Amino acid sequence: MGKQEVNVKIEKKEWEAALEKSFKKNVETVKIDGFRQGKAPRDIYEKKLGKESLYMDAIDFALPKAYEKALKQSNLQPIVQPEVDVKKIDEDGVEVVFTIVTKPEVEIKKYKNLGIKSEKINITEEEINKGVEELQQKYAEISLKEDAIVTGDTVVLDFLGKKDGVPFEGGKGENYPLEIGSNTFIPGFEDNLIGLKSGDSKDIEVTFPKDYPSEDLKGQKVIFEVKINEVKHKILPEINKDFFADLSIEGVDSEKTLREFVKNELTIEKEEKAKEAKVESILNKIIESLKIELPEEMVTEEIHFMIKQFEQNLSMQGLSLDQFMEMTKTTHEKFHEQYRGQAEKRILQSLVLNKIAELEKIDVTKEEIDIEIPALAARYNISEEEIKKLDGVEEALSGDIKIRKIINFLLENN
Repeated sequence: MGKQEVNVKIEKKEWEAALEKSFKKNVETVKIDGFRQGKAPRDIYEKKLGKESLYMDAIDFALPKAYEKALKQSNLQPIVQPEVDVKKIDEDGVEVVFTIVTKPEVEIKKYKNLGIKSEKINITEEEINKGVEELQQKYAEISLKEDAIVTGDTVVLDFLGKKDGVPFEGGKGENYPLEIGSNTFIPGFEDNLIGLKSGDSKDIEVTFPKDYPSEDLKGQKVIFEVKINEVKHKILPEINKDFFADLSIEGVDSEKTLREFVKNELTIEKEEKAKEAKVESILNKIIESLKIELPEEMVTEEIHFMIKQFEQNLSMQGLSLDQFMEMTKTTHEKFHEQYRGQAEKRILQSLVLNKIAELEKIDVTKEEIDIEIPALAARYNISEEEIKKLDGVEEALSGDIKIRKIINFLLENN
């Protein structure tokens, strides 16, 4: 692993072709006396502006082929875009140095029989009761109530937060629906609403957590002026034949079969989580034994990828990244650094998985990819032919299948 410099010469013929492309682009934007815009000959253009004015765009035109040449002659596999340094440039050609960052070498001492135990799966009666209630909640009736607020009620309220008597940003809400017991507000806020009724008002003192994102508010005492507009409560359906009909779950027609269904679903969920936890433990143990230095460029690229994903999630909520950072009083540098540990872990896990695939000769066949196509087509409600025509779909499916095969191999051998 490391950085390797590769020198490439862009020869005169190729360079001249790039200069001609640059001229055709730039002449369109320049007014030269005696000629219509974009119609001046190249020799007149160069006399007026100099040949050097074409160099910057010509470099952009010539670099892709030069980079291909660099990779071909060095036989390197880059992991990020290269650094480019133009060492010499004139009308006869260009000398370029590409600094190419390659994937670090991974040496794994042991990845089988690591002695990692699978978590035991146990489903309690309490968990089954909760699962049954969650199904009831889906079909619960919502009605207004005049009685005092209790845990589980949904309160529609107005609130105004003040610190030292002054309203703070993000501390105001009107007709805000809040389920008591959801713990979506600051600790203590929801508890202080219990016992109030529709129409009541109250000043609630709470303290923001010490790890709260906003520098101005973390660890600070504030007062929320609260007014209760409505109180709603859920009326759960009885467990009877009407409820089973609403559920429309095959084989569920009694309380006994309902509880068996819930237990089975919980078992599947816990088994999946236990599997994920075991894989995480296996990878952590392998990573602990590695002696490896990750290229900073590789880490930075992964951080940028993760931030881009976060930004897309924010946009779905109507927020920009800048707005989020303003709300949380953080900087681009701090935000970048927050992702570093997670980015390094993801890179190391990917390197380990790929190395194991190489050692065990784990690959994906065309048949395995084809088997996945119908399910993917059904998920997006388009034809299998349309799925196959999508750019990169087979590559993406191949990557997913390969990871699954490596993970199954690790589970079977640990």
